[in-house]
Amino acid sequence: MTTLLGLSGSLRAQSSNRKLINAAAQIFAPDRYIAGNLRLPLYDGDIETAQGIPAEVQTLADHIRVADAVIISTPEYNKALSGVLKNALDWVSRTDGNPWQDKPVAIMSAAAGRSGGERAQFSLRLAMVAFRPQLLHGPEMMLADSNNQFDAEGHLVNDRARKTLTALMADLRALTTP
Repeated sequence: MTTLLGLSGSLRAQSSNRKLINAAAQIFAPDRYIAGNLRLPLYDGDIETAQGIPAEVQTLADHIRVADAVIISTPEYNKALSGVLKNALDWVSRTDGNPWQDKPVAIMSAAAGRSGGERAQFSLRLAMVAFRPQLLHGPEMMLADSNNQFDAEGHLVNDRARKTLTALMADLRALTTP
């Protein structure tokens, strides 16, 4: 039984990154899919000291730990990954153990601009290095002009992007197969 966790760096329900994760999950076809919740309090060492790890952070860490693979999609905000995603990474880094250790992870991005979130992916890769996951290096899935790449039902309509996404999910699936 394969469990796939999806983490969207955008909180909007209709975000292009959430739609891209949904398309990836359909292609990957896991037995179980979990949409990770990144609606977390801002990391604050005083909160951690006074109250410990918030329950929703521990739940996210537990979801990472039990997942066979993780897909992360981030928008590009001011030439970097989203603050929501960075905050989640910061909080999870404070939990016991390292749920990311050796975890197969595929990174994607969807952005309104012409680079499709290339700089966001670069900054996300840098942020992930310390956790030592099995980051896939390619194919790089960067969806430019993302607001125009999905139909009214949220399906990816760009054939070239679908081919890249299919190849990325095949590589991720290969890392989860014994």
